Amino acid sequence: MKLGSPADKPAAVSTPATPSTTTPAATGGAPNPVVPPVPATEPSAKVALSDAASKLLAQDTAPSNDFDADKVARISSAIDNGSFKVDAGAIADKLIANATEVLTNNQTPKP
Repeated sequence: MKLGSPADKPAAVSTPATPSTTTPAATGGAPNPVVPPVPATEPSAKVALSDAASKLLAQDTAPSNDFDADKVARISSAIDNGSFKVDAGAIADKLIANATEVLTNNQTPKP
């Protein structure tokens, strides 16, 4: 249901919003103050990390042996030349094993 006619509504004006308020038409008739930007952190601000945080940060940035570039290159090459085969049985077995493990671990007795 529409109330009023287009002549009753203010026309849209394409003027930039002032820093102190927004246009009433954009906010449903009530002007809203615009929040000023937060000043940047002063360069003199200092942050000190605890020993535990420093160790965790060092672990996150340490090189990992989980990445095998040669294996990635072999798989990428096999995909590119069409010889990559997916073992659906192995994937299904691992999905079932993971689901069983999750369901078994989540069955804790409730008090």
